[in-house]
Amino acid sequence: MDQLPIMSGIAGAIEGDVLSREVAPIGAAEPTGKAIAFTFGDAEPVLDQRDMLGFCETWHNGRWYEPPVSMSGLTRAFDVPGPHASCIRLKVNQLVAHFVPSRWVTREDFRKLALDFIAVGNGYLERRDNLAGRPLAMKHSLARYTRRGIDAGRYFFVPGWRQDHEFREGTVFHMLQEHPSQEIYGIPEFYHALQAALMGEAATLFRRRYYLNGSHAGFIFYCSEETVTNDDADAIKEQLKGAKGLGNFKNLFIHAPGGKKDGVQIIPISEVAAKDEFMNIKLVSRDEMLSAHRTPPQLVGVVPANAAGFGSIQDAREVFHRLEIEPLQTRFEEVNDFLGVTAVSFRPYQGSVAAAA
Repeated sequence: MDQLPIMSGIAGAIEGDVLSREVAPIGAAEPTGKAIAFTFGDAEPVLDQRDMLGFCETWHNGRWYEPPVSMSGLTRAFDVPGPHASCIRLKVNQLVAHFVPSRWVTREDFRKLALDFIAVGNGYLERRDNLAGRPLAMKHSLARYTRRGIDAGRYFFVPGWRQDHEFREGTVFHMLQEHPSQEIYGIPEFYHALQAALMGEAATLFRRRYYLNGSHAGFIFYCSEETVTNDDADAIKEQLKGAKGLGNFKNLFIHAPGGKKDGVQIIPISEVAAKDEFMNIKLVSRDEMLSAHRTPPQLVGVVPANAAGFGSIQDAREVFHRLEIEPLQTRFEEVNDFLGVTAVSFRPYQGSVAAAA
């Protein structure tokens, strides 16, 4: 027989040691073919020879460093299906709700800074001085296009090819989410769970394309009954063609005396519920993203699957504020250290509605 084709896929690569033996057909004196036996490789662990960030290094072009993770890719990942964007928006909204605007940092610039920092792990503010050289305002610079220069204190805004603007040296505040791999750019905390979010997106796109392709609908009407004549078959076809629009959910009666049990069969073309694990994939993707963001599900509109629910939403909100929002507030107060004045401050948390009343 012919050699089996080489197979490859996510499961693993083909092992190099292939076992083979001669196969002699019945009645033949000499073997004429080969049977090839092969195995798939083992699963690759995370702590292997390399990791995702190991493929990258902080490269520079002589003027500024390039981020180890694509800022544009993280920005596009903001819109993946699931709770990813909701978790980020929740943190930003909580920060803005308690933020106290100042003459140096407006509510708008702080909101943009918070969104960039949580979404891509980097946030930038440009200090603009008055004629006397004193701080006048801190204006937001989009993290997707802001780059850190090789020399300390130099930053560039690079929106496109051969389009760059250098900020005045020492005027850019860079707030980054630290990562053990490097110290030049920040990497968002949820980075490790992006694969789960992309898996959920792939499942959604697959299901959507499945329905757009029409594979979910239709069936094969198989008729091998000898008692059904050609005229009867034509009448059945006319009835099936007329099952459209208003009243399309109709029953069809076939009278075939003396017919066989399986003379008429309805064979579905496909059954999507048996072909994939859509719901399980979506649930696992959702739970991993919620865990990466450390966000209670009831705060982002997740509907509980059991009757008990997720518990008190007020208790979850208070714990979330203490463990997530307050530490973030201390991070944003680093602006004050850079500027030398209290430009960023927050109102204290009021607790439950009943206690506030």
